[in-house]
Amino acid sequence: MKSRQFLLTGLATGVLAFFSLAQTKNTIISIQAGKPYAEVQPAMWGVFFEDINLGADGGIYAELVKNRSFEFLKPLMGWKVEQKPFVEGAVTILSRPDNTSNPRFARIKVNNAVSGNLSMTNEGFRGMGVKKGLRYDFSVMYRQSSAGVKMHIELLSAKDAVIGTAVLTPAATGNSWKKEAVSFHSAETEPKAKLRIWFEGTGVIDLDMISLFPEDTWKKRPGGMRADMIQLLADMKPGFIRFPGGCIVEGMDLSNRYQWKKTIGPVEERQLMINRWNIEFAHRPTPDYFQTFGLGFFEYFQLAEDIGAEPLPILNCGMACQFNTAELVPLDQLDPYVQDALDLIEFANGDVSTKWGKVRAGMGHPVPFNLKMLGVGNENWGPQYIERLAIFQKAIQAKYPAIKLVTSSGTDPNGERFDHLNSELRKMKADIIDEHFYRKPEWFFENVSRYDNYDRNGPKIFAGEYAGQSVRTASGENKNNVRTAIAEAAFLTGLERNADVVVMASYAPLFAHVDGWQWTPDLIWVDNLRSAGTVNYHVQKLYATNKGTHAIPALLNNKAVTGQDSLYASAVFDKGTNEVIIKIVNASFAEKTTGFSIEGVKKLLPQGTITVLTGQPDEVNSLDTPFAVSPVVTTVPVKGKKIDVALKPFSFTVIKLVMK
Repeated sequence: MKSRQFLLTGLATGVLAFFSLAQTKNTIISIQAGKPYAEVQPAMWGVFFEDINLGADGGIYAELVKNRSFEFLKPLMGWKVEQKPFVEGAVTILSRPDNTSNPRFARIKVNNAVSGNLSMTNEGFRGMGVKKGLRYDFSVMYRQSSAGVKMHIELLSAKDAVIGTAVLTPAATGNSWKKEAVSFHSAETEPKAKLRIWFEGTGVIDLDMISLFPEDTWKKRPGGMRADMIQLLADMKPGFIRFPGGCIVEGMDLSNRYQWKKTIGPVEERQLMINRWNIEFAHRPTPDYFQTFGLGFFEYFQLAEDIGAEPLPILNCGMACQFNTAELVPLDQLDPYVQDALDLIEFANGDVSTKWGKVRAGMGHPVPFNLKMLGVGNENWGPQYIERLAIFQKAIQAKYPAIKLVTSSGTDPNGERFDHLNSELRKMKADIIDEHFYRKPEWFFENVSRYDNYDRNGPKIFAGEYAGQSVRTASGENKNNVRTAIAEAAFLTGLERNADVVVMASYAPLFAHVDGWQWTPDLIWVDNLRSAGTVNYHVQKLYATNKGTHAIPALLNNKAVTGQDSLYASAVFDKGTNEVIIKIVNASFAEKTTGFSIEGVKKLLPQGTITVLTGQPDEVNSLDTPFAVSPVVTTVPVKGKKIDVALKPFSFTVIKLVMK
């Protein structure tokens, strides 16, 4: 084929794109539909979730009140107390020793208060997004020895206009805590609303778990998830969802690690914790970033079930983040960590007669979640990881031999750390090895054939975190542009072509709030009211919704299409729909008319569908222009068993042909 060379597309980014100086004429790619050679796993294309970039609190967890239980390091962070006149001690923060998970509460002393005398205003997560006409559900845990305080709840616009209001008159509770709720509607749509509570009357009232949720949560669940964000996931039809991360599994130190048992049960009893991304990056300090765990392991399993995805939980292996502290649990003290893994499997799969199965049933899900795989450790490396993994592996295989373990290959796809882990994990006969790729676009083009020579009988591969970095890894200037998305699409043809080795893949990170991100690029961007899929989102979605069941050869001059004339291709057959599905990337800046010959079939329907994702290399989607670059579906005529397609410059194309 014609020669291939690099083109420098911009000094600012230094990113290279493959293209051909001259278009090759009469390129014919042979699709050998009668020679399926590998099964494509149902869970092949999935999503990775981590609470970074306000992904959970302030993101998919629909709670609008920040620091609702006063447990942040600064107890009144997110709250503003206003008094006229000022009275020392009118609002104080106290603790109760009988509740170690949620000890703090606010004590409000009210003395002949009327409108405006004493109020507390919560700013939300970079504001509160509210919609005109929508119902909002306010609730609070409170106690007061005798009735006397009335609470006025108000939604305020960014300009402090009242756009929603309700009144709550709490009864006397003595020394007991009680939950009260009231609902109201917003009169306006406002992306930066606030919640104000002003107090009327005389008395002392204690408040905790001050909460505000929209009615339109996912599946209308009270206290649930933000529906538009979850819908974007559901639309992808992901095969799996990996949770809860990511580096938050490790924690900055072991006290900051993710502990799943603290994220289940009644929400008011879940123990809040600082998010490790709170101070991780100097370019985006986020001192108000905490995890309330209103979105906990039960909700993760429920979400996976809702969107038809396999759950893939990841647990701490007794190692904190090696970049932060490298704190280790001594091997002779590892038993509680291993027991957490065994208990989690019982929580997910156990009968209601078991200890943890009973807990799951008590939360409203008596039927098991059918967990099939579990991750041990996240981006851990070195002999310390291997020796701890071995203990987990032995215990889990002994009690739950059907559970497949996902193991870490560290932070990078090559180098001494990777080589050591790859060798040791294969000696251990690991089930699945998780490989991560945060690299510039040219790396993805250059590594399309990465898995061609992997051992077909060895451990399977999970491409667990991948994302093209338009500038450099961890740069705040990275963009979700067409250039990175097309490079990823090309790389994924190599994953699909090696479906007998690669069994799962997911982009990372998943969500980012435009006013509260720490890391970029990300798959889906949101603000308080809107959400938008990036070009990269559309690539992952096109793979997930055109998965097929069996990989089949796509050949150019009897070779896999791995960059010849700037083309990258793979193909699958779907036995359920009787479709041949071709995925092809044109990484050049020239249109390329390409023929496809479908071999091994008797007859095709006279018309197929063609879906094209294309744009200028630096083009992006945004919340204001969410569909600037999005798939366009048209038809293509089929001439016997052949088609001709004009592949757009810098494009990813999916072709679907139906066997008659």
